[in-house]
Amino acid sequence: MDIIKVMDEPLANKIAAGEVVERPASIVKELIENSIDAGSTTIEITLEEAGLTSIRITDNGKGMTTTDAVRAFERHATSKIDNEHDLFRIRTLGFRGEALASIAAVSKVHLWTSDGVSGTEVDIEGGKVMNHRAASLRQGTDITVSQVFFNTPARLKYMKTIQTELGHTIDLVNRLAISHPDIAFRLAHGQQLLLKTSGSGNLQRVLSDVYGITVAKKMIPFQAENSDYKVSGYVTLPEMTRASKNYMTVLVNGRWVKSYAVNKAVLEALHTYLPIGRFPIIVLRAEADPYLTDVNVHPSKQYIKVSKEGELLAAVREGVHAAVKKAIIVPDAIVKEKKKTITPSVQESFWKHPERRAEPVQSFQTTSNYPPRQQPSWTVGEQSSREDSTIDPDGQAQTVEASETANADEEFVSFGSQEEVAKPLDHSEPKSSFPKLLPVGQVHGTYIVAQNEDGFYMIDQHAAQERIKYEYFRTKIAEVDHEERQMLLMPLIFHYSADEQLKIEERLDALEDVGIFLEQFGPSSYTVKEYPSWFPAAEASSIIEEMIEQVLHTRQVNIAKLREDTAIMMSCKKSIKANHHLTMEDMNRLLDDLGKSENPYTCPHGRPVLIHFTTYELEKMFKRVM
Repeated sequence: MDIIKVMDEPLANKIAAGEVVERPASIVKELIENSIDAGSTTIEITLEEAGLTSIRITDNGKGMTTTDAVRAFERHATSKIDNEHDLFRIRTLGFRGEALASIAAVSKVHLWTSDGVSGTEVDIEGGKVMNHRAASLRQGTDITVSQVFFNTPARLKYMKTIQTELGHTIDLVNRLAISHPDIAFRLAHGQQLLLKTSGSGNLQRVLSDVYGITVAKKMIPFQAENSDYKVSGYVTLPEMTRASKNYMTVLVNGRWVKSYAVNKAVLEALHTYLPIGRFPIIVLRAEADPYLTDVNVHPSKQYIKVSKEGELLAAVREGVHAAVKKAIIVPDAIVKEKKKTITPSVQESFWKHPERRAEPVQSFQTTSNYPPRQQPSWTVGEQSSREDSTIDPDGQAQTVEASETANADEEFVSFGSQEEVAKPLDHSEPKSSFPKLLPVGQVHGTYIVAQNEDGFYMIDQHAAQERIKYEYFRTKIAEVDHEERQMLLMPLIFHYSADEQLKIEERLDALEDVGIFLEQFGPSSYTVKEYPSWFPAAEASSIIEEMIEQVLHTRQVNIAKLREDTAIMMSCKKSIKANHHLTMEDMNRLLDDLGKSENPYTCPHGRPVLIHFTTYELEKMFKRVM
């Protein structure tokens, strides 16, 4: 007896709906993408009970004819694809022809649409067209999807709470608004307005609408380009981080996609700038020939494949790293309030009148009785005034006083053009933007206190030397000189089990690349008789043991990461610790070396190295200014 049969259309559509319609947010995504493809400049989304009861999308796009309005709900009906060659030059968001049929299969749909010549209304229930009729003329489309999963109760029971489902939709609309700043979006849940963008095309304005003015002001532009990809966007300064990767938005040819590889490249670009376990807020836009991307790999179209992925990831790393590296960051102790002009006598007396300087004190102890302060803000570049540079709605730079801005929505900080951000830096000499500091003393043998004409600075001496040592060891490990070795009077011996020994044997070359030379010593032991002369001798045994442990517990050894981890470990173990008192000569040398570093503002773990108290802030705390 024959057992293979062809499924009927309604059943096939319900199965397809299981791939396309995961939750109400999936429906919102498909419908908004249709509106975008229709050339809409305004899109309104209204939800009831997070979309489980009702989802309504209204746009001013080109609309459909009567025939197209009915045919659009048939499976595999699309206006985007004519032949197989079109699959390799897709520039629209929708193209598969499955979304409307799948949505209609598990809900009740009411469609009103007009192309300006004719108007049509269509009612569909469970995938079946109940009726269609002529309707009024108005350019655009208005579609309402209600009672989602009414005929598939098994799917309905897997829906989360109203708040959870609403959160998914808000996140989705936020990303779509960011990816299309030239479209005005309006999202409402019942009577509550959740998002409204202007559609002006200004991405910074959209970022402010989505994330708030505080976050938007902390975002800097970046860009990079090669023969295959053009990458640009905005990324937050290291002070503005989140505990989740969910704030990382990747757009490829205007399509929001999920990409583990791109996210990883961003984090590699920000390595040593971010604290452990923290992630940036970033909007990354990649433009490429559609022939380099395959968007037809998943029904939801949230995942794509790209050709020449290495070139894309290299551009991402280059653009993001150059931007953050260019945006010199010195954390201020107190958030600025408004512009204040310090009198020349106060600013200049420090350098012009040495006799007025406070006598240096080698070390002093202090306890803080000040009330809790705000979180540190960050000074960008060499800005020492209280003015913030902003961008007006037309993208022109202007200067305003932050606390006196009449309209907060107009306030966007500019950190220079993308060309300036991407310009390489010369680190052979001390950075001109690194402040020239004169040490005064120490607090608890842990923090160096230094001053200049702009106020005073507190430097974490461990973090500072950690940064200096990290850059030194990173250079040494990058190309281990096999002639630069020193013999040990007493060899180091390490013991491992038989299975661990097999793994070590496979990775001896990787260990030698970071200066660890193992020789077998008995059936399950290894000895180290020599190591590079620059190896931290006092911590050599623990460093070697930790690096061997790392290669043992790594599925595939990445030499670059192994070198990086080794440099960080060495710098941490070799650096001065807390409660270690320094002489004035030591402090001066430390600050001079820090100023010559590639990145003197964060330690290899992403923590700030120094914090700045401006002269104005000091005068305000002591009520010299009101």
